[in-house]
Amino acid sequence: MPCSIELINVTQSFSNITNDSLTSKNINTKDKTATITLFNNLNLTIYQGQSYAITGPSGSGKSSLLMLLSGLEKPSSGQGYFTNNNHTSTLDTLRSNIGFIFQQFHLLPELTALHNVALPLKLRGDKHAIDKAKQWLEKVGLSNRSQHKPSQLSGGEQQRVAIARALVFSPKFIFADEPTGNLDQNNADEISDILFACCQEKNASLIMVTHSHALANKAQNIFSLADGVLTKASSNHATDVNELANNLLTNQKQVASC
Repeated sequence: MPCSIELINVTQSFSNITNDSLTSKNINTKDKTATITLFNNLNLTIYQGQSYAITGPSGSGKSSLLMLLSGLEKPSSGQGYFTNNNHTSTLDTLRSNIGFIFQQFHLLPELTALHNVALPLKLRGDKHAIDKAKQWLEKVGLSNRSQHKPSQLSGGEQQRVAIARALVFSPKFIFADEPTGNLDQNNADEISDILFACCQEKNASLIMVTHSHALANKAQNIFSLADGVLTKASSNHATDVNELANNLLTNQKQVASC
């Protein structure tokens, strides 16, 4: 049975100060405070090895849903479960099995690309952290940038480092919040190919929030979150692994020739 993350009847809401002009069907006002509900009684199951895209307008709760799925936030109500080897537990046990990729990269500026990638392994006491980090920088086509600090790397290169850092310890689930949002179209295409290929190679589930229809359409499962309702937009056939691998190899050769 594959590993899975399951949300059951999950509601996420928060309180805010009301404004006389504030009106929404998702807002209840009382005593000059407002309870803003992002989504109500939401159900979703994520399986290891599958790719998922969550789209929707800004402020609809996409990033909050990502935080709930990863176990980094708790819902206002409802339950979240992580199933691994037929053993089911709450989502707070999931953290050693997740990697995160952010729009803003969040690399440590004082560390080189190599040591940024090695950091998660060092924190786990892995004696082979540097060797594994070198292997992952090679996978994402950045062997020749290993000693560069983030300020010396382009946006696309920084995101490659972030991908390597997220996958270096072989997590079962990768969460990506607007992973191509800060990149131009050419870099966005390259990064998405690298991201999908690396996740498929490691049989990691990829769950991403994006405004990019081109990126979303590469996922096997596409959802839309709007007005508090999560709707499954479509299910695509599995992304062609060979095509992604060829694209990744081409990207690596292009970087190596620079």
